[in-house]
Amino acid sequence: MKRNLMVLLSVLLLLSVLSSCRQAKNSGEYDFTQLDTLIERWVDKGYYPGAAVAVARGGEVIFEKCYNGYSPDTKVYVASAGKWVAAATIAAVVDRTSLTWNDLVEKWLPEFKGDIKGQIPLRNLLSHTSGVRPYLPEPRVDNYNCLDSAVAEILPLDTMFAYGARFEYGGLAMQIAGRMAEVAAGMTFEQIFQEYIARPLGMKNSHFVPVNTDGGHAPMLGGGLCTTLHDYMCFLDMIYHKGEYKGTQILSIGSVCEMQRDQVRNAEVLPGEYVERALGATHTGIYGLGEWRELIDEKTGMAYQISSPGWAGAYPWINKRDSVYGFFIAHVQGSSAKPDGFSSFYGSPVISRTVSEIVARKAGKVTSGRIAVPHGSLYYEEAGEGIPVIFVHGHSLDHRMWDEQFFELAKDYRVIRYDLRGYGISSEQTEDFQFTHVEDLVALMDALHIEKAHIVGLSLGGFIGADMLGWYPERMLSAFLACGNIRKSKGPSEPMDSVEAARRDREIAALQQKGVDTMKKEWFEGLIASGGSRKERMRVPLWTMIAEWDAWQPLHKEVRVVAGLDAYAALKEKCPAVPTLIVEGNAPGNRYSKNPEILRYLPNGRLHVIDDCGHMMNMEQPEAFNETLYNFLKTIE
Repeated sequence: MKRNLMVLLSVLLLLSVLSSCRQAKNSGEYDFTQLDTLIERWVDKGYYPGAAVAVARGGEVIFEKCYNGYSPDTKVYVASAGKWVAAATIAAVVDRTSLTWNDLVEKWLPEFKGDIKGQIPLRNLLSHTSGVRPYLPEPRVDNYNCLDSAVAEILPLDTMFAYGARFEYGGLAMQIAGRMAEVAAGMTFEQIFQEYIARPLGMKNSHFVPVNTDGGHAPMLGGGLCTTLHDYMCFLDMIYHKGEYKGTQILSIGSVCEMQRDQVRNAEVLPGEYVERALGATHTGIYGLGEWRELIDEKTGMAYQISSPGWAGAYPWINKRDSVYGFFIAHVQGSSAKPDGFSSFYGSPVISRTVSEIVARKAGKVTSGRIAVPHGSLYYEEAGEGIPVIFVHGHSLDHRMWDEQFFELAKDYRVIRYDLRGYGISSEQTEDFQFTHVEDLVALMDALHIEKAHIVGLSLGGFIGADMLGWYPERMLSAFLACGNIRKSKGPSEPMDSVEAARRDREIAALQQKGVDTMKKEWFEGLIASGGSRKERMRVPLWTMIAEWDAWQPLHKEVRVVAGLDAYAALKEKCPAVPTLIVEGNAPGNRYSKNPEILRYLPNGRLHVIDDCGHMMNMEQPEAFNETLYNFLKTIE
């Protein structure tokens, strides 16, 4: 009897897991290990108590997974992810009534006549260019029964600037827009949402106004949507298909296009807004109606990636170029800013970026995996056939810095790129376990059955390449070391003493006081400043990696991960005959040695300088970098 009961309980548990966590039937065509690992790490670190994610391509779900008790129908308040849905609800009223995007507030709300706010057009209320305060002054009161009471609270408030003059992200102006829609439709906002959006899309578990509340609650258009993974994916499916859902036109094509069009126009965009801070992009057309215009086509100005991230972690997006849309649903506990610099709001685009990588890998026939190393594992990607070339990335970055080399060289070589331990999605470091990056690199080669390889490293990757020359020259076909070679620092043979440990404690405390986010920004701007005339082309991908870096290394007492002087001594003794090219960038903001010391100990080594580029030369001048690398490899062959 007891045995049968245990079997029954096991079956029920299995069914529960299967119902709350599944992958789409064709997800095997894609390798979502990278995304899965990323989200698992967030949950394991306690950023989120649980989470769920779904990704669709061309209208078909290709990945779905739930974490730590979440299910596809777990209800979550998604904060600003609701702005997109709220704007679509108002768009539905525009489609069905005489309300237009250019209507002034006073046309529908006569109480605003004679008030400067009465002259604000509807579109400005939904694009954060209205001049209305972003939030109610303290103490906030938002427990009204409906929007007319909420708007009455806004009426006496002063504006901050003339509409259309500046972009100021917030949610208060959206309350006025929602009230205009209520008057035009003759329904409450919740009724409009349910009738025009929720019911047609099958969003049975979504609402702006909580049901069965005692004190009443105004719909908070800018941050009050409660929804589920499955419900929001239905909404994204409709937007992706230009307003159509399962054969029914929910929104007009014109309204969907208007929501995605640049609505900031000539308004001033102050430094540090979401698109710049999260993606490193500098375009000013950052917002439409209720949605961010994350990535735009430089030639047409049209947005090809749109989103609506919430401060608590929810992140919906659509990428038209990849034919992908998806939703990550979660809600932080406590503050959204973590001591290690992670921000659930500004860190959101790592999800869409990772999915785009996964789609690109499938198209490029890239394989990925993990190899075991002591106390951890390394994530790697591999493509092409032939002689092996291994790319080693720089500090604060990850394997993606080699995008413009990896796929190009895969045409002629077997190329491998990987995340160093402590970076990207490889295992984290710990303060008490001694390892070196060069030993991890040799372990990677052993696991992939590579006896010898061309080693290409930049910055920290160049230090690791130099360590290879000192310790493992017999495993190298060549060394291509850009903006980094010999690092004359203490090696693992000299562990950290108490004096150095105390100094590091002071440095860490100073950094924590300064703020990790500030440190990242300064580091990023320094790399950009080192460049030449084409440095702006790398701004977005470079910042994406730095923003997603967890900054573990500067926040901890790191062991000697670079061999440094230990490898330097071996290099001087062996003087290996490995063909080596030391590559430097020549730009006003980039210093380099015209007589690098390492060449004294490399009989087959020489220096090459690439003009008009700085430290991140492979990203700034990829054509010149690739040509230099190709010519070097061909000379060896």
